[in-house]
Amino acid sequence: MATTAKTTTPAHPPLWQRLPVVRQVRQSVGLQRGMLVAGLVLTGLFLLTALFAPLLAPYGYNQLRDSAGPFGAQLGPSAEHWLGTTVGGYDVASRVIWGSRTALMVIVVALVFSLFLGVLLGLLSGYFGGWLDRVLVVVCDAIYAFPSLLLAIVMAIVISGGQSSLYGGIVAAAISITVVFVPQYFRVVRAETVRIKSEAFVESARVIGAGHGRIMTRHVLRNATRTLPLILTLNASEAILTLAGLGFLGFGIEPTAAAEWGFDLNKAISDVTSGVWWTAVFPGLAIVLVVLGLTLVGESLNDLADPRLRTRRRGDDGGEVAETSVVPGGAQTAGPAGLAGLEPTDDKGAQA
Repeated sequence: MATTAKTTTPAHPPLWQRLPVVRQVRQSVGLQRGMLVAGLVLTGLFLLTALFAPLLAPYGYNQLRDSAGPFGAQLGPSAEHWLGTTVGGYDVASRVIWGSRTALMVIVVALVFSLFLGVLLGLLSGYFGGWLDRVLVVVCDAIYAFPSLLLAIVMAIVISGGQSSLYGGIVAAAISITVVFVPQYFRVVRAETVRIKSEAFVESARVIGAGHGRIMTRHVLRNATRTLPLILTLNASEAILTLAGLGFLGFGIEPTAAAEWGFDLNKAISDVTSGVWWTAVFPGLAIVLVVLGLTLVGESLNDLADPRLRTRRRGDDGGEVAETSVVPGGAQTAGPAGLAGLEPTDDKGAQA
């Protein structure tokens, strides 16, 4: 009497469950899921506020009066001004909401610039090696040795003279942050490229006559950039702090060109000593919440990507792990980690 080894493969989950963020949420459990969801909620609120700032803000970021007359300076929270007004007579709520749009634009431009330069230099340095690799490593290490905020201040002065218009200031702040971030992407991509270029599939591509450009773009680049989304989320929070630091020290965007949280904190220093708390609390709270949300997302994704830090599911996980039967008679066994439940069998195990 013959028994057959029977394997049952569950159906693929729907497409929306396989989306990057949704898939990570379904993989997480316990505290990891709580951190990830909290980070996604805070980050989502920040993105929505930045995108719909013209609809959410009751006034313009540099508006000082309405049809009833001037707003007035250092007014407490009220129905007309939800979060009060500043010493200059600006509406605090409007400045905080418009400041989210400025922060988002700087983050996007800075990360795009740093990602492009860091990945390109790291790929070339790790693949070709030689004198190019040595020069780039020395230069990036020298940049990495400088304090990030001090380097950003120097670059902001060189690029824009300290302050600039909205788009000029955004580009200047983004380039300042880019110089700080490029060595991080360079190190990660270079290390992965040095490891991948010695793999068997890369050697096989060389044997069949593939050129350097095809090997770098088709084989090395795809595998060397897998961890970059994790670094992007963490660098986004660092970009917020760097931008706020530049504005607080007076090297950011002109206050009449855009709302910026760091500049508002600088102007609120004297208010705190006189008991006017709302001009400093709400811009500072915005910085803290945005940085906290981005950091929670980055740390949670890092934990889920690292098998040593990932919290494993126990018991039935809703069909995410395939159930594989190797026991004669059709009994099914499945381990919580996929192949962990398999038992060794020989080639004759399926014959009577």
